[in-house]
Amino acid sequence: MPESMYKRYGTKTSSFGTPGRINHDSSEFYNSKLYADIKVPEPTRYKENPIPPDVIDKIYCKSSENMNELPDNSIHLMITSPPYNVKKEYDEDLSLEEYRGLLKRVFQEVYKKLVTGGRACINIANLGRKPYIPLHSYIIEDMLEIGFLMRGEIIWNKASSASPSTAWGTWLSAANPVLRDIHEYILVFSKESFARKRGSKGSKESTISKEQFLEWTKSVWTFPAVSAKSIGHPAPFPEELPFRLIQLYSFKGDVILDPFCGSGTTCLAALKCQRHYVGYDIEEKYVNLSYSRINAYLKEEMVEQQKIDYFGKG
Repeated sequence: MPESMYKRYGTKTSSFGTPGRINHDSSEFYNSKLYADIKVPEPTRYKENPIPPDVIDKIYCKSSENMNELPDNSIHLMITSPPYNVKKEYDEDLSLEEYRGLLKRVFQEVYKKLVTGGRACINIANLGRKPYIPLHSYIIEDMLEIGFLMRGEIIWNKASSASPSTAWGTWLSAANPVLRDIHEYILVFSKESFARKRGSKGSKESTISKEQFLEWTKSVWTFPAVSAKSIGHPAPFPEELPFRLIQLYSFKGDVILDPFCGSGTTCLAALKCQRHYVGYDIEEKYVNLSYSRINAYLKEEMVEQQKIDYFGKG
């Protein structure tokens, strides 16, 4: 049949939630009663203050409950994994209420420091079984109370490296089988707006590739954990975790904050992604560990650059 005999139809925009690789019109969904009381007004002013050069690219040995070194509205992205309060060597033995209070005070301070549209990403695992303590749900509740907007949550699937725990309760019996977690959560929030300002001439440069964007905008990430022994810290997270978040949620040259810096993995990932960093930790030995990891990387980079310069001249 000749092509001219086919009747051409425009592509109909589908309703929100309809499967298929076509455009989605979500206006009907967001105008429903479900969203009637939780609509987010666009901010009337975009707030972003510069950080003095002598303040960034540093790790402070102090509590992040007070980050008075940083101007308000100056941080672009926060990534952290707070101490889990499970009596590891660096944990305090806090009640659940005390623990939530500590995190809330820190995240209230983070909120003040973030720019309009700045993002906050929190890696957390739930605890216990008698009963199960859903820390991630408590943190979500507290973050919303502070004023954060929730963007979503990522499931970090650690299956390939999960500990071969045998704590399964009653073996092959319905009497009391126990789930063995092989995942953690990465909770993602924004301040005041879901969008970041790009600048009058689009001067903010993204560094994420097409392939990375397609894969990392999925809500389940699978990559292995790292051992405490290999890093020298009792609860490190792999560099892949902050690396993905930095690429996905920040621009080149942005300032990345970790208020529970630990072994400095977030700061190291920020440096490798051509971002600035600021870290906080109350343990001097971990501040020193962070700097030693950063300095080792900078030394490697300097050697590589010298090789490039030398062979390039040849």
